[in-house]
Amino acid sequence: MNRFSSIKKSPAMSRSGAIALAAVASAAATAAWVEVQARRAERDNPPAGDFIDIDGVDLHYVERGEGPPVVLIHGNTVTHADFIASGLMDRLARNHRVVAFDRPGFGHSSRPRDRLWTPAAQADLLRAALERLGIERPVVVGHSMGTMVAVAMALAYPENVRSLVLVGGYFYPSFRVDALLTAPVALPVLGDVMRYTVTALSSRLMLKKMAQAMFAPRELPDNFFPVISREMMLRPVQLRANAEDAAFMVPAASTMSKRYAELVLPVTLIAGEEDVVVDPQAHSVRLHDELPHSELFLVPGVGHMAHYAALDRVVNAIDTPLHAVSLDHFTTMTEDDLTLGAEPEMGRR
Repeated sequence: MNRFSSIKKSPAMSRSGAIALAAVASAAATAAWVEVQARRAERDNPPAGDFIDIDGVDLHYVERGEGPPVVLIHGNTVTHADFIASGLMDRLARNHRVVAFDRPGFGHSSRPRDRLWTPAAQADLLRAALERLGIERPVVVGHSMGTMVAVAMALAYPENVRSLVLVGGYFYPSFRVDALLTAPVALPVLGDVMRYTVTALSSRLMLKKMAQAMFAPRELPDNFFPVISREMMLRPVQLRANAEDAAFMVPAASTMSKRYAELVLPVTLIAGEEDVVVDPQAHSVRLHDELPHSELFLVPGVGHMAHYAALDRVVNAIDTPLHAVSLDHFTTMTEDDLTLGAEPEMGRR
């Protein structure tokens, strides 16, 4: 008799094996469901614009209007549709040629894994796209993470950017909880598994609260999720893009902040005074102090999504540099300025 034939599996070993098999089966089922949801989201939310192939990236962009060019660069979590939901794109299209990109990995733009998608790399990509589209010296508008891409573009191609309008921007290295929490999601293999399982589920539970935090202390607009599809934001490719961008924020800010003195073009900074996502004092106010020819607007009672509440202020900031007005002051807006029909008054402090 084989002396090993009498060895029997203990009940504990059997249970652990069953639990492991059940966990694998559950993960596989979750991953399949996540993939179905992602494909359905893309089918239900087809591309709203056109595509341009730039260095192996299938870049999606939406273009509207005619006139002096304006480029819109969105932040993390959202897509180009954030500028549609806020009303900014429609307002600008009255007098401008407006182009809003889906940054790599967001919306319908691809995000190849053959490079590190730092703000500088994204700026190079968008600059090449603008050249292909025949857009020269646009006003570049960035929100949140998009401000880093906008600044990187102005630093690398100063002769090709007319002015910058930076809303809710992150400019200096500081501790980021989001970068710490999402770091594993950005990793190959482990991150891939997480984005199709635990992160896919946890993100669904957290997304509404995250969006509410971005708008706080104001209410989340009713049109936010209908315009910016919830499921599009939860696709694994976009979760990876969010995680990678969060991981690059601190080192990119550390590198770029050493070069801010090179920004000699008009810069307008707009930030919500109640922003809990990016501290306006530590970033927008500090950058304004460093740039003598910048303009700063702090919006009272408004959080991270200042381009929704102060739409006219953003539009005016885009138009003003086109008329070569000197920018050298710091304005704190009042509640009366937060209307969509009247231009806020300019003041000094």
